[in-house]
Formats: sequence, C-alpha cells, structure tokens
Amino acid sequence: MHSLSRSVRLYRGLSRPVGRTTRPLWASVSRSLVLSSQRRIPEFSSFVARTNTCGELRSSHVGQEVTLCGWIQYRRQNIFLVLRDFHGLVQVVIPQDESAGSVRKTLCEAPLESVVQVSGTVISRPPGQENPKMSTGEIEIKVKTAELLNSCKKLPFEIKDFVKKTEALRMQYRYLDLRSSQMQYNLRLRSQMVMKMREYLCNLHGFVDIETPTLFKRTPGGAKEFLVPSREPGKFYSLPQSPQQFKQLLMVGGFDRYFQVARCYRDEGSRPDRQPEFTQIDIEMSFVDQTGIRSLIEGLLQYSWPQDKDPLATPFPSLTYAEALATYGTDKPDTRFGMEILDVSDVFRNTEIGFLQDALSKPQGTVKAMCVRDGANYFKKKDIESIRSSAADHFNEEVLPVFLKAKRNWNLPVSQFILEEQKLELIRLMGIQEEDVVLLAAGEHRRVCSLLGKLRLECADLLETRGLALRDPALFSFLWVVDFPLFLPTEGNPTELESAHHPFTAPHPSDIHLLHTEPDKVRSQHYDLVLNGSEVGGGSIRIHDAALQRDILTLLKEDQKLLSHLLQALDYGAPPHGGIALGLDRLMCLVTGASSIRDVIAFPKSFRGHDLMSSAPDAVPPEELEPYHIQVTEPAGPAERRLLTQAATRLQS
Repeated sequence: MHSLSRSVRLYRGLSRPVGRTTRPLWASVSRSLVLSSQRRIPEFSSFVARTNTCGELRSSHVGQEVTLCGWIQYRRQNIFLVLRDFHGLVQVVIPQDESAGSVRKTLCEAPLESVVQVSGTVISRPPGQENPKMSTGEIEIKVKTAELLNSCKKLPFEIKDFVKKTEALRMQYRYLDLRSSQMQYNLRLRSQMVMKMREYLCNLHGFVDIETPTLFKRTPGGAKEFLVPSREPGKFYSLPQSPQQFKQLLMVGGFDRYFQVARCYRDEGSRPDRQPEFTQIDIEMSFVDQTGIRSLIEGLLQYSWPQDKDPLATPFPSLTYAEALATYGTDKPDTRFGMEILDVSDVFRNTEIGFLQDALSKPQGTVKAMCVRDGANYFKKKDIESIRSSAADHFNEEVLPVFLKAKRNWNLPVSQFILEEQKLELIRLMGIQEEDVVLLAAGEHRRVCSLLGKLRLECADLLETRGLALRDPALFSFLWVVDFPLFLPTEGNPTELESAHHPFTAPHPSDIHLLHTEPDKVRSQHYDLVLNGSEVGGGSIRIHDAALQRDILTLLKEDQKLLSHLLQALDYGAPPHGGIALGLDRLMCLVTGASSIRDVIAFPKSFRGHDLMSSAPDAVPPEELEPYHIQVTEPAGPAERRLLTQAATRLQS
C-alpha cells in the first residue's frame, strides 16, 4: 500500500500540464528513451507552477489559459507590463475594470524586477500593434489573476544589456548581472556544449566520467599551487593545477578512456583569459597516438558546436612549433588574417644599414620582414612612432618601417640606404603593392620572430580601430601546433632547463638519442589546439616507461621523491597513453564573443583573485587557526622594516 501511494505521488508530480497539453511527462520521457536517435525537446515547465515560459508563446497559443512566472521588466501607463524569464519577454495586459482592482493594484504597485505569477488567456494583439522585435510580439496575455511572489528594492543598476556598468559593480552584484540576457545566453550555451561533449565521449565513444581528488600534494613544475593546511603540524595539501597524475594512474588502472569536467587551481592573479580557479575538459586514452587524440577532439568539437554558428570543417590544419614561430612569431597564431613574417636575410647580405649588418654577422642572426597591406593609407606618423617605441621598450630592438611604393617615408632616412636592387627583390618576394608598409627587424631568430609577432597583433588592432575589418568575429579558425621542443631554457638561468609542457611529456622517438648530448634539440610529442590566436587546449603523449621518466626528472633537477607514487605505478605495467585538456572557460569566451572569460563563468574572481561579492579571501580568527598550527604575522611597516634591516646589518658586521 505504501509503495502504491508513493507511485501515485510520483506520477502526479510528473504529470503537470504544459500549455494546453495534459499528457504526462512520464509518457514524454518514455518516448524520448525509445526515440533516442531523435532530437529531444526540453520540458521547461515540468515540476513547477507555470504552464509556459515567457518567450515561447506564439499565435498558435491564442485562446489557451496559461500561468507565467517571471520578473517585471517594464511597465507602460499602468496598462501594459512586460514580463521576463530566462526564455524571453511577453506583454501582459493589466485589467482596468473595477472587478479586477486587486490584480491591477498588484501589477501596478510592484517595483520593477519584482517577481510575479500571472494567469490569464493568450490573445492576439490588435491589428497594427504587433511588435516584430519581440518573438512573442504577435500576442499578449489578458490577465485574470496575479500574485506578487517577491518585491524588489531599488537596484544598484538596471537589468538591461545596453546599460553600462563597471566590471567591479557587475561582480559585486553578480546575482543581478546574471539576469542579463547576455549572461543567460553565455552560461546556458556553456551548459549545452558540455552536455553534448558528455554525450559524445560517454555514449558514442565509451569514455568513463571519473572524479579525481581536489586535495592532493605539492608537485614539481608548472604554476604556483594553492596550499591547504592540515591538522598535522607543518603538513599541507595542495589544490591540483590539473588531474594530470590521476588520469595517468587511471590508465595504469585499466580505465583506458577517461574524461572529467575538472576544476583546476593556480595561485596567480586573473587576466582576461585566466582565473585562479578554472574548468577544463580533461581527457586521457590508452593505446593512442597524436593522430587519434586530434581526431577525437575534432569530432568532439564538431558534435558539440552551437547550432547558431557555422559548422566546423575538419580536419583542422596543423603547423609545427618552428613553422608557427617563423611565420607568425608565436606558438598560438591568429590565422584569420595575413601579415605573415618572411625571412629576407639573403636580400640584405651586402647591406650598408648598421643594425642589419650587425645581426647578420652573428651565428643566429637573421633579418625578417612583415608587410602591412595598405598600411600607408591607415597609419599616421604617430602610429609608426608607436610601433618603433614598442619594439624598443619591449624587446630592445630596432624596427625599420619601409615604404617601397608608397608616396611617403615620414623622415625615416635609414630606409634611403636600401639599394634599388634590394627594394625590387623585396617587392618581388613579398608581393608589395601601392601604399603597403614593410616592417624590417633584425637579430637573433627567435627574438626577432617574437617581436614581429607582437607587432603583427598591434598593427591589426590599429588597423581595426581605423575601420579596416581584418579578424572576422564569426570565423573560428582552429589550428593544431605540434612538434614543440621538449625543454626550454629557464627565464632566470638560460643554462638550466624546464619542461615546455610538463615533465610527463614523452620525447619524440626520433630524438631520444639527443637527450643527454643536445637536450635543447629534442622535440616532444606535445600538441596545442589554437583558436583565433588563443590556446584552447594542450596535451601530449605521456611517458609510460618508468626509467625514461626518471631520466627526464633528473635532467630537470626535480625531486623524484615527490613523484614516487607515479614512478612506482609506471613500473607495474603502464600502457602507452596520451591525452589533452580543453580550457572550457577560454573556449566558451571565444565561442560567445565575450571580452573576458569572466563573462562565461557564473561567479568569477577579480584581477587580484578576489570575490567582490562575498569579500573572499577573508580573515580567520586566531583560535580557528590553532588546530592547523598556523599563526598570522602582520606585515611589517616602514619603521619596523628599517629596524630589522639595521639589526641584520649589525649582525653581519
């Protein structure tokens, strides 16, 4: 009897009518399961008080009795009211007859952004009063009953996309900012894409969704980690930068297809494309090579790509790291526009220009050029000066703007030293047209490429501010960058090495013999996915041999004791494996056209890593720190620092 009554209650809960339909949701679920190959239509009004959403009603609903819930967006002359929910807007007609006085009072006196529930009939708008700008513009609701669910106090800003708000104010009142149509679109699209990714990985390709620990231990390399105190004196957990070690251990454990929507942490400030806590689509496979991983990701993105965007064409093109650096000056090039870098060293072997001569006299010296099409028609003299000062300030390098066919040179006498045959050869090599501007730079190969790569983006910004459309926001230009170096020199000490990706990346099989003789020439099996000039994914084939892993850690001078668990696991029959992580926040930022990843994260941090809404991080009373054996020392003021310095000096003397 108890079981029967429970079933009846469950059935009643699932059978709430939607619009005019009274078919139980149970039947809808059953049909969806049977017809799984067909597209399922979400039931937006199941389990709740409303019968419909504000944005779904059309002329076909005329005559239906409906119940709507939402926020009061706008009111006009106490006759019309616009109601909003996540799905859209609908116009409500406020009754004017005396018998509906309580309904009129409720809807006329409620402040904007108050939450109300209205019931009434869908009617056609009078001829000539339709609103083509609204998806519900052909109909309106003739209200019969209304209930004020919650009144709204005066807001710090209006909930309208066109109203300008500072980012600090938006983040302080994030729960209000989330009501905007743009934030609703961004976060709902993010949810839809993640769901499609889950379908593709789990249902179509047999991946297993496995959660990995958030509390871990400090690991070598990479960005700075957040530390979490424990109750054991002097011992700390660490929040992982990624589930890298865990997913490799899952491969050892026989879960040969793993994925996770993983939360990751880095103890560093925010930037437009980075947050202290972020999300990645983390993937690992056994018995796979680079080609398999790349094909998987291309299929994953095609399957989950939004329907309101142009479909993706696969396979994505690829460049080696060396090609990307030489052609675009960066390992994450924006390939939506030209301005490619060209080596013109041979043109200037006999040059009389001093800084070009100096560069070519050195072993790694080179002369590079970049052509800005029609630049002379868009650049002003101050722009050329800005380009030159940028090169000097950021790279301590000279850049020579050259106008080979343009009718101006803005008093750049050095360009007069370019011989006529050199000009003709440059024109031939670079296809220079009237009013094009050529930027010449010389020096060490990598440094000059990086300089011109930066100037390439600066020039694109300048040209676009002058009205020239270079980078189509509707174009999504994916690119694989492969064959990265395994090691890079450290910034502080060029004679020391660090991992270009991470210490678990496998070297290219053809280059293993160079590990101990010329490690800087060893290529890795590391691959990055780049979209419109931003890295949106990175991965590698991993080292599955414990001896090779120990060798790499020794070369990097890393403490192997910190990784003893992983090294031991690799000795116990680890399969060959590889994987990738897609940066979900960065990907969604580009897909939605947002200016910052903070616009695709529900509750982001500020540039300083603060939550402006809750004022986190916050102070903790000393008594609550005692169990963790931690004391907080206030930073010394100027006078205290002076005394400490003087004391230290006396001790040394």
